[in-house]
Amino acid sequence: MNSTEAKTVADFLIADFENEMQATMRILGAVPDGHLDYRPDPKSKTALGLVRHIALEDEWLLNSIANGEFTPPPDDSDTCGIMSPADAVARYKEKVPAALNRVRALPAEKLTAVIDMFGMIQAPGVNFLAMTTKHSVHHRGQLSTYLRPMGGQVPGIYGPSADTQ
Repeated sequence: MNSTEAKTVADFLIADFENEMQATMRILGAVPDGHLDYRPDPKSKTALGLVRHIALEDEWLLNSIANGEFTPPPDDSDTCGIMSPADAVARYKEKVPAALNRVRALPAEKLTAVIDMFGMIQAPGVNFLAMTTKHSVHHRGQLSTYLRPMGGQVPGIYGPSADTQ
């Protein structure tokens, strides 16, 4: 893919991510505060762990693309400052649009430059932009399956849910 094509694809992916952000924030905000330790299986992250993972890693992935390099992922322990779904939504609203705007401002040539993700994946930045959306949607889907067992309601994602009709 040449740089002009990469910029066209990136513009599409950025608009797509912006649309997905709204559903992500609805899911984050729907997590009941009283059940943040819920996990469906001992191997699964807790609800708070997933809330933190989504809020922190969406920002980290986008900033890594903008920087042209991956630094270690953010610490999602109690020291990250996200102690509730409301904290996650506030951070997401503040940090993720700014990180997305950094990617939006990249020149076309930067989108085709190969970025190394810890020796596991080497791909152009535009490919990582697509992966960022998939990563966010994947973990948002996980978290949405936690909501009803936690006593919460599933908000609409791509239309109404059984809880919003």
